[in-house]
Amino acid sequence: MSAASPITASIVLDADGIRHGHLRLPHSHDGSAWGHVMIPITVARNGDGPTALLTGGSHGDEYEGPLALMDLANTLRPEAMAGRVIILPAMNHPAFAAARRTSPIDGGNLNRVFPGAPDGTVTEKIAHYVASEILPRADIVLDIHSGGKTLDFIPFAAIHETGDPSQTEAARAAMEAFGAPHAMIMRELDPAGMFDTVAEQAGKVFVTTELGGGGTATAASVGIARRGVRNLLIHAGIVDGSIEPAPSRLLSIDHEGCFHLSPGAGILEPCRDLGVMVQEGELIARIWPADRTGVAPAEIAALSSGLLAGRHFPGLIAMGDCLAVIARPVG
Repeated sequence: MSAASPITASIVLDADGIRHGHLRLPHSHDGSAWGHVMIPITVARNGDGPTALLTGGSHGDEYEGPLALMDLANTLRPEAMAGRVIILPAMNHPAFAAARRTSPIDGGNLNRVFPGAPDGTVTEKIAHYVASEILPRADIVLDIHSGGKTLDFIPFAAIHETGDPSQTEAARAAMEAFGAPHAMIMRELDPAGMFDTVAEQAGKVFVTTELGGGGTATAASVGIARRGVRNLLIHAGIVDGSIEPAPSRLLSIDHEGCFHLSPGAGILEPCRDLGVMVQEGELIARIWPADRTGVAPAEIAALSSGLLAGRHFPGLIAMGDCLAVIARPVG
């Protein structure tokens, strides 16, 4: 029998009305012997109906999710709803508070430790509570991401092929309703431990995003997130209104030629910018040595033809870093 989670919610999760509170995780440390990790949560409910779980801040240096979801928590009105919305704007709050991808407490990457463990690290305990107590309540899940400090992306919403045609089709309809400038059928480099994976295995309709990057947000990227959240809730039948349509291009990341890893370390010179079409064999980047002159750069050619959908963001790059992502247009 699995141990009970040490996390408790300061609010009721299943009652009508709107409540703002925290998930409280006891955490004893040098600065506070009887301290707690406090994870913000909002739950709004009005009678029977579907439940949407909206999450951001799984990685603490991604800001579109927290901004859009904190705004939603401040403006959502239960009387204008049918069903329930659960909002976790900064799911890995220790990482969010430190502006880091991973937790400063245990180094945990929340989106790589699901389904977690009730007696594990702080990050594993958070994952376990979300997977065992929050996720089962949900019908549809939106997990908002961007590239953080190390990556930058064209803004897209994404789903995975789940092996269940009806589940995949429902996810695709939700992705299209979100209305990002691009829609992506995505294959992960390593799906083990991802929130996506446990949500899809639980039969949930799951949509994720990449809405920019560079460790910041823009007016445009936050606007996409806000509009997309509202569109998704309308699509789910939880709030009334008309979906705000937006032109969207369908893309796919589904083969090895999509991901380009850096063959060495140095100064990254992009030779093509995000959002442009490139051809297989075309020069997309150079890597210059950072410690000497008089040495020619390594030249990186596109492994496939398609749209340059993602790139390494910092000026310096290490061997093995993801240098670029090329997506294949569909249709």
